[in-house]
Amino acid sequence: MAYPAPVYLVDGARTPFLKARGGPGPFAAADLAVQAGRALLLRQPFLPAHLDEVILGCAAPSPDETNIGRLVALRLGCGPRVPGWTVMRNCASGLQAIDSAAANIVAGRADLVLAGGVDALSRAPLLYGDTMVRWFAALQGLKSPTARLAHFLKLRPAALFAPVVGLLKGLTDPMVGLLMGQTAENLAARFAISRQAMDDYALRSHQRALAGRAAGHFAEIVPLVDAAGRIYGEDDGVREDASAAGMARPGPFFDRPHGRITAANSSQVSDGAAWLLLASQAAVERWKLDPLGRLVDVRWAGLEPDSMGFGPVCAATPLLIDNDLTLAEVDAWEINEAFAAQVLACLAAWCSEPWCREELGLERAFGAPDEQVLNVDGGAIALGHPVGASGARIVLHLLHVLRRRGGRRGVATLCIGGGMGGAALVETL
Repeated sequence: MAYPAPVYLVDGARTPFLKARGGPGPFAAADLAVQAGRALLLRQPFLPAHLDEVILGCAAPSPDETNIGRLVALRLGCGPRVPGWTVMRNCASGLQAIDSAAANIVAGRADLVLAGGVDALSRAPLLYGDTMVRWFAALQGLKSPTARLAHFLKLRPAALFAPVVGLLKGLTDPMVGLLMGQTAENLAARFAISRQAMDDYALRSHQRALAGRAAGHFAEIVPLVDAAGRIYGEDDGVREDASAAGMARPGPFFDRPHGRITAANSSQVSDGAAWLLLASQAAVERWKLDPLGRLVDVRWAGLEPDSMGFGPVCAATPLLIDNDLTLAEVDAWEINEAFAAQVLACLAAWCSEPWCREELGLERAFGAPDEQVLNVDGGAIALGHPVGASGARIVLHLLHVLRRRGGRRGVATLCIGGGMGGAALVETL
């Protein structure tokens, strides 16, 4: 049900999402969060030290940024007395940060909270396997030059030059042993979603993102500046040359050779950060704030890990039912585009009476959002998917879409690795 006290979404900002291109990107995760957070806080009527807490979602913090929420809070000038902490719920880490902030506001523990998400996936580490780790461990106990030389002679190049890719490890479900893309192949098979349908959807994501950019619909983006003074002003994975022929070119990535999911119809591995500023009624009145909207409710759901892509259906459906809302009363939707197949499978599941009856306990099909109100400015296939940041990005952009279109209510929802779904209901004021 809706929160018992109002939780306002005052303002927000995000960085451009920068596509990972085969090596470490120009910004560490903390750098991304600091640059976006600084721009957001500079336009507020209060100081960073007036925040009650900073909550940051991050799925893959580097070892030197372990509690990245606290690190970023200090770098933003909040001072030592403002707590900063980190949450992790895979793809919905940014949404979890928002939900955690709202819970503290409703409980009366906070009035003004900076919450969001970040990831620099291009900097995910390469790891040594167990064989190499044991070799290093044994080396530490050897003192004499002769013993150490003998130990080096035992080293096999295969162990040294076969690192474990940390990103792939993180994107593999440990319960079922499947990459996230392989779980999406399961959804595609369940509803017989064709490669052509996936590619058509992916092309539309790029086309909508380009149209949104041309129309100035991404005003929430604040430019990044690197150490050499180079400026990064836009999501750099959006393809101006996107075409049906280009989408059809790549081969299957997750299930060779017979799969249908490719790099082109999947979300992009990216670096980026997104923030929202949440406030209580008292904080809005004290600082004379003009909120973008209100966070009405957040819902979480669990499901089978090998079908995690149905998470938006499992979370958003009870969210609407419990708030006595029909599809017609929702003016805009943001469904994170983990994979084109995953979004299309969610739409098919919503329209399937057997699926809704078996999985949701409904008597009939719930119905799916109209494509004219769904991801109207494109989604993660075109814009990118920094895992920790996406949950915050879709909530922030949804608010801008509602205000631009004169809508009242919107739903932002994601599938979550591990077999979960998350959904947020927002409304404009």
